[in-house]
This record gives sequence, structure tokens and C-alpha cells, in this order.
Amino acid sequence: MMKLLDTLHRWTGGLLGLVLALLGLSGTILLYDYLWIGLPGTGDPLRGDLATVTATTEKLMAMPGAQGIIYADERFGLHQLRFGKEAGAYASQSGDLVTRWASQWERPELWIFDFHHHLFAGDSGEWVIGIAGLAGLFFVISGAILWWRTRKTFQLRLWPKRMSRPSIVMHHRDLGIIAAPLLLISIVTGTMMIFRPFAMVMIAPFGSPAEAAKAIEPPKYKGGPLVGKPDYTAMLAEARRRFPDAEFRILSLPRKPGDPISLRMRQQAEWLPNGRSTLWFDAANGELLGVRDALAMPSGAQAFNMAFPIHASKVGGWTWRIALTISGLAMTMLGSFAVWTFWFRRPKPAKRSAPRALATG
Repeated sequence: MMKLLDTLHRWTGGLLGLVLALLGLSGTILLYDYLWIGLPGTGDPLRGDLATVTATTEKLMAMPGAQGIIYADERFGLHQLRFGKEAGAYASQSGDLVTRWASQWERPELWIFDFHHHLFAGDSGEWVIGIAGLAGLFFVISGAILWWRTRKTFQLRLWPKRMSRPSIVMHHRDLGIIAAPLLLISIVTGTMMIFRPFAMVMIAPFGSPAEAAKAIEPPKYKGGPLVGKPDYTAMLAEARRRFPDAEFRILSLPRKPGDPISLRMRQQAEWLPNGRSTLWFDAANGELLGVRDALAMPSGAQAFNMAFPIHASKVGGWTWRIALTISGLAMTMLGSFAVWTFWFRRPKPAKRSAPRALATG
């Protein structure tokens, strides 16, 4: 049984280790994107008062092709404006454009994010990442079981003693058991965001998965066609009246005729950085169609909402960010060495001894 487990561990590592290594590396880089973007205004203090946000929203959404805004927050002081397919812009909190792009390839933080979440392949990439996540869960569990047999030889090393196969395997085994708790958290929370059935299993102890799934899905509202100049001032004022202490997070125009304008907010008690407290407005006349209070959602749904902030270090400050950095770098190293030893440092098959020639008289 242990031999079979070892074989499965090695083969799945050899096949999917590189994907996990790249996900670990890209995820680690994204933990610090707000520090290395390096544009003017990224460190500006948040100005979340209604008057400032309203004036800026009216100014930015009046730009031709504007489809929505991801508002600045305490960590990142620029608004992100969305135009069409991949185009976008960063703007200051007073509404002045800082930079603009026509494709995500012009902004490293965007294409790294796309790779980490989609492998540049949309929904198909999500399936690959989801499978890799489930495989990563298997690696952590099976690796801990396999390590137990050799626990007496444990040595903590940041790097293999030698670049020989035995040294790399020993390093892989011992580093894996040290990083296992953090890897487990990273993999579970990441896979929850990709595979909804897996997420429902994980939140089952907190409440009904069916109720959680229903609460998470946006309601189906139908309204009129988008008016030429929506009254954003009235919408933002209504949102602030409903959620007085909440931050404005995402404003989105309808994707197709009849869909509403949505406005997401984050209440102070929400962990999710973009919040899930949402208001929907009729795109034709600005009438409020519905409101969702994230703090009133079922406990299972609130547990699901915690997956992303835990996975992306949006809570816990620098202590948790450093912990996730260790997890990401460990995944990068473990996955890389697993592929290296499986494909390029495999043990050579033992040579059979040639039969000794019969002596001739």
C-alpha cells in the first residue's frame, strides 16, 4: 500500500509539479503587487467621503467606453477604471488619469493575476488549476504519510545539501512536512474559489451548502436599457444611506441589455476586500431593485467569503503575509524539484551482470 502511495505521489508530482510551482511563484509575487506597481498616487491615503467619491465617479464614468470602477482602498490609493475587453486605466482619487492600457500585457500585475487565476486560458485554465489544487491536497496528505516512515532522519534545510537525487528527495520530504500546514491552507482556500462543489464541502460544517450557494449567487433582476447618463450621485447616496460605515468598492455597468447596474461595498466587519454587500439599480432610471447585506448572509456563505482574503493575505497583516510568502516559495521549490528529479534525475535501472563465459579446455 505504501509503495502504491509513493508511486502515485511521484507520478502526480512529475506531471503537475510545474503547474503548482508556477502558481506558488505567481501567487507570492501578487502578495506584494501594491508595493511594486510604482505609479504616482499608489500610496495616497484613502478619501472615502461621499462627496469626493461621487465627484470622481461622475468624472471617470463620463469617459467614453467606461464600464466600471474598482475603487481605491487603504492599501492601494488609485482607482482602476475598466474599458471593454482588456483595456483599463488607473486614476487618482480626484479623477485624474495616471496611466492607461489597451491590453493586459502592458501591465505586469494584470497578466500575472490572469496567469495565477486562469493560466491565460479562461475557464479551461481554471479547470487545470482546480485539478492541480486537488492534486496539491493529495500531495500534502500523502507526503505527510510517507514522511512518517523516515521521520528519524529529519533535517531542516532551506536548500538541498547536494544537487543529487537522494539529497533533493530528502530535502523535498523534510521541507514538505514543515510547510504542510501553510500549504494546506493555501491549497484549500485557492481550490475553494475555483471548484464550487469542493467549496460547498468545505463550508458544510458552518451551515447548509444549499443555502450558502443560493446566497452567493447574484439575484436575477431585469430592468430597462442603460440610459445615456446614469445618476451615479443618487446611487452612491442611496448606498451610503443603506450602509453608512461601508467603503465603496466596485461599480459595474450592465454586460447586456436588461441587466442592472451593480455597486459592491465592504462593511467594516467583512474580510473580503471588495465586500459582498451589494446594491442593484435599474440601468434605465436608477431605481433601486435590491440590496444584499453580506453580514446577514447564512454562516456557510460568510465562511466561503473568507476563503479569498485568507488565500491572498488580505487579513492578518504582515505576519500572515510573511507566512503565505513562505508557503508560496515552498510550493515553488517543492514543485520544481519534484519535476526535476522525476524527469531528469531518475535512478538508472540496475545493469544485469553478464553471464560468465564457460571455461573452455
